[in-house]
Amino acid sequence: MSTTTLDTGVLPAGANEELAGPPHAVAPVDREERISSIDMLRGFSLMGILVMNICDFAYGYSNYTFPINTVKPVFNGPHWKVNTIAWFLRWILAEGKMRALFSMLFGAGVILLTERGEKRGAGLKVADIYTRRNMWLVLFGMLHGFLIWGGDILFYYGTCALLFLFPFRNLRAKRLMWIAGIVLALNSALLSGGQFGSAISAKKAADKVNAKLAKHQPLEEKDQDALKKWKSVQERWRVPTKKMYEDIAANQKGYWAAQGHAASDVLRGELKGAYFGFGDWFGMMLLGMALYRNGFLSGRLSRKTYAWCAVIGLGISWSVVGVGTYVAWKGGFDFFQTNEWTLFPYDVGRVSGALGNAAFLMVLLKSGVFKWALQRIAAVGQMALSNYLLTSISMQFLFTWGPLHWYGYMEYYKIYYVVFCMWTVNLVFSSIWLRYFRFGPAEWVWRSLTYWKKQPMRLLPRKTAALA
Repeated sequence: MSTTTLDTGVLPAGANEELAGPPHAVAPVDREERISSIDMLRGFSLMGILVMNICDFAYGYSNYTFPINTVKPVFNGPHWKVNTIAWFLRWILAEGKMRALFSMLFGAGVILLTERGEKRGAGLKVADIYTRRNMWLVLFGMLHGFLIWGGDILFYYGTCALLFLFPFRNLRAKRLMWIAGIVLALNSALLSGGQFGSAISAKKAADKVNAKLAKHQPLEEKDQDALKKWKSVQERWRVPTKKMYEDIAANQKGYWAAQGHAASDVLRGELKGAYFGFGDWFGMMLLGMALYRNGFLSGRLSRKTYAWCAVIGLGISWSVVGVGTYVAWKGGFDFFQTNEWTLFPYDVGRVSGALGNAAFLMVLLKSGVFKWALQRIAAVGQMALSNYLLTSISMQFLFTWGPLHWYGYMEYYKIYYVVFCMWTVNLVFSSIWLRYFRFGPAEWVWRSLTYWKKQPMRLLPRKTAALA
């Protein structure tokens, strides 16, 4: 490269970067220090997350996994075939797997940040930087949740990092993997098993009350409560038509009405999610720390190893998820059958799928194919926070805040046209921005606040930078 050209910031796919830098310096990571495989995986998973989140943006959380509460029916009507194919592909290729991989990469980032500072002799200052970084992330998450979109994930990531991750940063890969496996297994058993068991208990109690009604026996207060509880379970699964239209109406009145309507759900979701969902984030982040330690995420394994991981991981995932979703669809999305076949084996499908996806991308990276595309995906990953916020704002404007009023009324298969358009924006925006700037705009704010010092933003030509 000529010394007069600008550094584009898009690292060559498969580049073997080192965590280098001036000794005793504590500062944001420079471009030369980035690990291209991790940026590429982060960009891929961030873009893939929209495949799931688009359902929330377009129809609300009740349709996030199973779009059975929509004005325009998804699984019957004139477009049922293309809608059903889109739904199956969403589950088999992406559901859970993208967020799992993104969480793993966040865990890997903990080691990257702290190891780099410790190697430079920062000592206890690493803990200070780490704490401030995640405190700001918690605040960003709260602002994102209340002011932009209720499906925020930054709050959970920052909270989990503050409370749990730092003490695990120096553990060996094998131990991290064992702990991650235990945490994920317990989380799955307690949450999936607990919710399923609670629903069965509610149905049995309601059946007893209905038997009393059939015999014209008087009902006690506890009987009334049992009927209300079972009705609540049913209505969360199959939302009443009146409630569905009320939600759509509230999201068709502009920014303030939409955000006010969502505020109570955001507050309840962040409080409950941080408590009940911490095993999910924590387990995946620990697994990511282990996979960084053993070289999987940083591209240090052989192409053959990655190829086998891709074949085994995707084989398990596609089989488990494919059978489960088919049974759920064939059974008309019966509450108990759907939960039994899709949610019980959920972690098996998503962990194996996330690892399979990552391994497949690493095979491409090491083979040197699709280099141009992978470099641009890496640019999206390098600006992950900026792209995450840009996506939320764009989707909320299109579906809720703006004049189009798409919320609740778009055909299911068409929401994926919006996904492809947003991906194009992410790819083009990131590649162009990084030709001129060191960080994405949100990353620059985050780093400046973390280090409590305004960071340099503009890129200088290499020749000018060398003379500076």
